[in-house]
Amino acid sequence: MDKEMPLISVIVPVYNGQAYLRNCVESIVTQTYRNLEIIIVNDGSTDQTGRVCGELTETYDNVCVLTMQDEGVSAARNRGMDAASGEFITFVDADDRLLPEMIQRLYACMVKTGSDVTGCRFFCWRSEEEWQQVQDGHTESAASAAAEGSGQDSVSDGRGMEDAAEIYTPHSYLKEAILCGNSRCWSKLYRREVIEKVRFQENLTIGEDMLFLVSLLASAGQLAETAYAGYGYFQNPAGAINRKFTPRYMDQITCWQMARQKVRAMDPAMDAQVTALLLTGIMLTAGKLAGLRAQERHDNREYIRNCHESLKEALLVSGAFGRLSVGYRVKVAVFYCCPAGYLWLYHLQSGARRRRKYEALTDRNHDSAR
Repeated sequence: MDKEMPLISVIVPVYNGQAYLRNCVESIVTQTYRNLEIIIVNDGSTDQTGRVCGELTETYDNVCVLTMQDEGVSAARNRGMDAASGEFITFVDADDRLLPEMIQRLYACMVKTGSDVTGCRFFCWRSEEEWQQVQDGHTESAASAAAEGSGQDSVSDGRGMEDAAEIYTPHSYLKEAILCGNSRCWSKLYRREVIEKVRFQENLTIGEDMLFLVSLLASAGQLAETAYAGYGYFQNPAGAINRKFTPRYMDQITCWQMARQKVRAMDPAMDAQVTALLLTGIMLTAGKLAGLRAQERHDNREYIRNCHESLKEALLVSGAFGRLSVGYRVKVAVFYCCPAGYLWLYHLQSGARRRRKYEALTDRNHDSAR
């Protein structure tokens, strides 16, 4: 490791990740930035993740493992932060991977701009074939596309490569980044002192990233985002977004309600903007409920009622409804007037969509077999 560079702690929470943890960690170990401390937090895995963790610590001197008892990803990240020794901290989910220069570029951006938080873009991949294509043919098109307008600098990673960087104040980062979809904690590098007293909300499993970012703004000076796409986000078919409704999906509503209180304290003028996001979160949760069978929806009627009551309260905020897209305005209006009817119609539509996908896949398989 290059001891002349400051230590960066990379925190990797994992639960039942035997199939992908090794590749994730190896994408971190092989970073061009060499002075790294990799902290794997094994959160009560019941598969062979523990064995993989042991093999990784034996193979790499800069990998350590912490063990927890299935306390959730937020608690796992917090435990990693408590144990971190680095001057800078970053987070990587265990089924994701990094391109070799990502951390180097984030650090270079931080040094050049003097920012307390720097972030980069991400790309999605779904298979080993797609990942290999990225590895073989990555052209860094996002990094080479020159950003236009004021507030942007060109930052170098010290290896002859230039990234466009957009600079934000905490207020503009809240308005133009976090509330516009850049609410992920990963693909970012943080100065340790900025997040020293900030932690993830442990009782939430959806939206905790966004609340973490909103909370750190109070101690941040300047933030930067580069156009370089260095973080590989794995679209895991077993991921939370693809699972059927569980009560934890209500966290999406809770987190936006909590965020709204924080935003109101920072800038009441953004109340309509954040409330529109709350309305979107309510409808996404209602969509998950709609995916259940009729008896299951009946069993979860308390959560349907909570969604409806939260929606009625949010619609009292002036200007929030008008910020929604036309499609979401229609959804909100129908759910407001008749929640049971909306869920029934949505369920039928989703079933028809699944049948069409199945039929299309069957036709393709039939044609290929000829």
